[in-house]
Amino acid sequence: MTAELKRKRAEGSSSRKHRKLSPTILNDDISAQETDAASLGEEEEGEENDDDMDHNEEEEWGGVHHEGQDRGYSVEKPSKPTGEEIRAIKDASDLFRSNTFKLQIDALLPNVQPKSKRKPPLERFLLSLHTFLSNIPDLPPKHPLEAARTLLRKGVSVPYPTPLPTEETQWKVAFGSPSDITLIGSWANKTSVKGQGGSKYGVDLAVEMPSNLFQEKDYLNGRFFHKKAFYLATIAAAIASSKSGLNVDVSYISTNDDPRLTKLVLEPRADESPTDFTRLNARIYIIPSVSSTDSPIPYHRLSPAHSNIRITHESASTSSSQDSTKLPSPLYNTALLTSFTPKSYLLSVHAIQQVVPAFNDALALLRVWANQRGYGESGEGVSVQGFDSKGPWWAALLMYLILGEETTSAGRKFGGRGKRKPLGKGLSSYQLFRAALDFLAKHDFENEPVFVKAEGGHRYTSDEYSSTHDVVFVDSSSTVNLLAGVHPGSMKLLGIDARRTLETLNSSLASSGDPFPEVFLRDYRDLQTRFDVVIHVDLSTAKPRTPNYHETLDSGSASNAILSSISSILTQALGNRVRVIAILHPTPDTRPLSQAYPSTSHIIHIGLIYNPVHAWRQVDHGPNPASDPDPVAVEQFREFWGDKAELRRFKDGSIVESVVWDVKTIDEKTLIPRRIVAFVLKRHFGIGEEGVRGWQEGFDGVLRLPESVSRFYVGENGLGVGVGFKAALGAFDRVVKAIKVLSSDEGNDALPLSVMNISPTSEFLRYTSVFSPVPLPESIASVLPMNTRYSNPIEFVIEFERSSRWPDDLSAVQKVKLAFLEKIARGLMGRAPGLRAAVIVGDAAGTDDMKDVARLEIVTEEGWAFVGRIWHDREAVLLDRIINNTASTLPHVTRKDKSQSQRQGKDYHTAVQARESYTRLYIHAPMHHRAIAKLCHHFPAFAGTVRIAKRWFAAHWLLGGADGGGGYVSEEAVELLCAKFFVKEGWEAEIDRDIEEEEKDAEKIEQRKMVVPGSKERGFASLIQFIKECNWDEQGEGIFVPLYGSSSILGLKQPKAVSSMSTGVWKIRTAMDEEGCIWTMFGPDAIIARRVRALAQATWGCLKGMEMNGMSGGGSVLTIFDHPTDDYNVIIDLDRTTLSRYHQNIAPDVSQLSQLLRRKKSSNEDELAAALGGKIRPGFDPAMLLYKDLKRVYQDTFRIFHDPFGGDRFGIVWDPSLKQARPFRVLGGFSFCGKKSKDKDSVVLNEQGVLGEIERTGRGIVSGITINVQE
Repeated sequence: MTAELKRKRAEGSSSRKHRKLSPTILNDDISAQETDAASLGEEEEGEENDDDMDHNEEEEWGGVHHEGQDRGYSVEKPSKPTGEEIRAIKDASDLFRSNTFKLQIDALLPNVQPKSKRKPPLERFLLSLHTFLSNIPDLPPKHPLEAARTLLRKGVSVPYPTPLPTEETQWKVAFGSPSDITLIGSWANKTSVKGQGGSKYGVDLAVEMPSNLFQEKDYLNGRFFHKKAFYLATIAAAIASSKSGLNVDVSYISTNDDPRLTKLVLEPRADESPTDFTRLNARIYIIPSVSSTDSPIPYHRLSPAHSNIRITHESASTSSSQDSTKLPSPLYNTALLTSFTPKSYLLSVHAIQQVVPAFNDALALLRVWANQRGYGESGEGVSVQGFDSKGPWWAALLMYLILGEETTSAGRKFGGRGKRKPLGKGLSSYQLFRAALDFLAKHDFENEPVFVKAEGGHRYTSDEYSSTHDVVFVDSSSTVNLLAGVHPGSMKLLGIDARRTLETLNSSLASSGDPFPEVFLRDYRDLQTRFDVVIHVDLSTAKPRTPNYHETLDSGSASNAILSSISSILTQALGNRVRVIAILHPTPDTRPLSQAYPSTSHIIHIGLIYNPVHAWRQVDHGPNPASDPDPVAVEQFREFWGDKAELRRFKDGSIVESVVWDVKTIDEKTLIPRRIVAFVLKRHFGIGEEGVRGWQEGFDGVLRLPESVSRFYVGENGLGVGVGFKAALGAFDRVVKAIKVLSSDEGNDALPLSVMNISPTSEFLRYTSVFSPVPLPESIASVLPMNTRYSNPIEFVIEFERSSRWPDDLSAVQKVKLAFLEKIARGLMGRAPGLRAAVIVGDAAGTDDMKDVARLEIVTEEGWAFVGRIWHDREAVLLDRIINNTASTLPHVTRKDKSQSQRQGKDYHTAVQARESYTRLYIHAPMHHRAIAKLCHHFPAFAGTVRIAKRWFAAHWLLGGADGGGGYVSEEAVELLCAKFFVKEGWEAEIDRDIEEEEKDAEKIEQRKMVVPGSKERGFASLIQFIKECNWDEQGEGIFVPLYGSSSILGLKQPKAVSSMSTGVWKIRTAMDEEGCIWTMFGPDAIIARRVRALAQATWGCLKGMEMNGMSGGGSVLTIFDHPTDDYNVIIDLDRTTLSRYHQNIAPDVSQLSQLLRRKKSSNEDELAAALGGKIRPGFDPAMLLYKDLKRVYQDTFRIFHDPFGGDRFGIVWDPSLKQARPFRVLGGFSFCGKKSKDKDSVVLNEQGVLGEIERTGRGIVSGITINVQE
């Protein structure tokens, strides 16, 4: 973490010269107006220089400017816009959402497409290549193995797919001159877009193999693919020969790592020749094809349900081998059919381009959107399984929306549902793009096959496709299922991404925000913010439990068969626990010609998106052996789960097969989906625990107390004390009932006013405290060491009924509050033996008659500690009178107001501070508590996200209270930041609607569910990503969090908080806090905000490393919370034995916690024990008290930092301005000493003197002071 932060700091210093703001896939500046969004990618520096040198050849739009301004003379007054210009503006607004959005799209498109000025060298090379390919000499027919050996002597391997030819093979392979050579694909149709991670443009070249090379039976057992592989290898050997003169590097690449789909890759060598297209950043793919009209292979033999693999494995039994020869081979047939389609794709796309002017731009937008989310080539990252080389599908998707779907004579959809109306051909690119997203977000690909409208109808029936493919999308040529081999989980993930994008577009439309960067520029391939859990799996030792030789042949390779099997088995095992199961892996890479088969990566990532309703279910029910008529289902259930399956009897009397996942803690319960994945991978593929790793588990450890402390509460040695949030809520309810009994009692203990409401305001009662609340009864305190005896006070607010008997003097109001609190304390102690109550007055900064500093401290017999305050609404009026200087003015008297400087005396400043405290404690705190508690109940991952986030801020010495006395980032501000990723406008109404419709239409509710983090790890990663990217200096009005619904704040319009000391730059606005400063009034300021951002960037680097390496365990996670101290001028070490919260330290020394009181005590611990007097003091934290004193006394001298959760060090950063010599003056505000200079009265900061004062002030707590000498 320290090294990462240093690296980020170095990058930050260099970025002052070369500023670069946002995620990358493109290299050129989008426009002068788009520098905030930055570019989408990177290219070589040479290409950028070339752009500068060749700008005269092809100028790009650079924003609007006035020519006169450049020449130095005045500009004439612009004339009114013409009618044509007005129509253009209106069309832009109607067709492109807004004028700005259209300009952004117009600026984006030229930067994702190849530069036309760089195309001539490629065109010249393609002409040379066409001539060369046409002149390759024919080769006579040979046995496939003999032909392969001949080419191998030239260094070229023939990529024969399985089943491999043998010596007994009767057919032969040959080579003949191509019957046609055609430029196909996106390059030919001018729809190419730039890929991710520096991926090159693809130039597809279809080389049509002569039909006389094939026979009618070549569709069987891979014969067609063997002949195709030899044909491709022959071309590769000819081009790679030194006599070819083409000067290119030649290699193989296989789509989806399927040897049947191997292509030849040509990449230029930089030689500055006329055919050197290196600057174009493109590569040529040579794809062998066959004629769709002259081929002897019959189409009816290639239907999805036809069996064309009729080879059995030697180990298979006789009966099973006979069955396997009848099994359909849909993937095999689809791979063969793709060789018939290149020309038809080219012509169909060209035809739609002629009638839909915006088709090219819409396709470019859709491809850019998809690339940013991993649906395509990923470069160095990972992509979603099944979307490699799916360019034809994206074009077919738009064609389907424009042309409509295939229908039967009855007017019904070919797949069996109602007809979908086609879109208009005059729509803009944005409208077509949005229509595509809407279709992806709503369509159920798993259950609804799609057939693009074809001229002659479709040759295969819908049932043939649906029975053999998981997802069906048949192209307009009625030849290929373009989504063959794509798992339904990948399509569900695509739908979620489309739904999230539509929400971004809709929400920004309502808020007048700019969605362009979020939709097209931001990189969404980060796994930790995309999935609730990411599992790193090593397939190097994977061996299927029940090998299926036919499935391996149909899939093209063993690795593809394993991936398909993993997807199916995980879907069966997890069921409705998850919404999405996605497999991600690196995209295929090129390989040398000497290597016949692709080097498939053994590492994959399995991403799960939870269904919070069922994700953590502990019991899975199976069939009932007694009532189920199908005994095979019972056997299949037992075979699938193995030893985990057991017959159980449940409370309703049913006896069914079941699987039970035992857990001991709530943390283990959240890991159930992860355990299921590990179990089925081990059982069905033999992958051990070392091959299945994750990085999420370690976060649970930083939220738990050490075992040496927790063992006194839970486990066999526990003392039977209730712990956790439910126990704290139960204790609070008992206290509330006891106080309300006092208000209704008629005896001597009765309160003069009735208690109307008691509102909790503590994080321990809304599930967001870092540690689960635990009581501290005397039975446990007596056996714990002093540095573990901390009792968390739980705060609440008491509201009495309104009365005119309250005084109109603030000092008198505080005294009445004291009387009420004293009355409540006596009454509680009289009614509850063992309960201790006391009235606490003042704070560390002293007392004031105007401020509300009185509170009631309650310690129950069970050891729960509570702190209560009294809310009197009249205080706000009295404070406003002082602030507005109307305290002594009668209503009918007009008073001449003094200037603001004349009336801002001591009372004014005290009143401002008291008013700010009143608004925060009594108006916003209860409302905030109720809203956050509601979020915790509705979103299971929200509480955990907040807890980890608070731990992170605290571990980096930044967390504190909203009053500014503690750290620099308040806990409420952290809660609001985390809420940003869970709520949207109208979320409360949506929750109420879901509750009402839950029994009516559960699937509809599932579709409407917001895409929010389902795990605390994903929520935390989303927060870190936001912090590292957010520049609060440029946010203006800050961010808005729709925490409160309209019903929550109805009739609660409150005056704004007033403060003359606001220093925070974070603005987190809500409906209750329109200015966004209630919880950030005292921090973080600009310096701390930059520090937070730097820490977030370093943390993000650690998360990325753990994501890709699959690191697990507490050791890897702790690096995120390891705080670097190199930037501090002074480090103050504290005596751990005197820290009452040391057991909450991020990495405590266990030896300091395991010693009981009967051991030999240190002198400091004896003094602390004597000061406590054997009593439990809620909230007593010596380190925090010293921290607040130093922060208050030396606020003009240094910045001090501390971890409130058991931190054993302070960090100090001197004010750099005090180190410079300055003239002496009285009351300078800091400790200084003289400095020898020409000016005899010059003084500088007396660092040694200040450190000496700190050492004396912290005697007994401070154990050492370290000064960092920074060069």
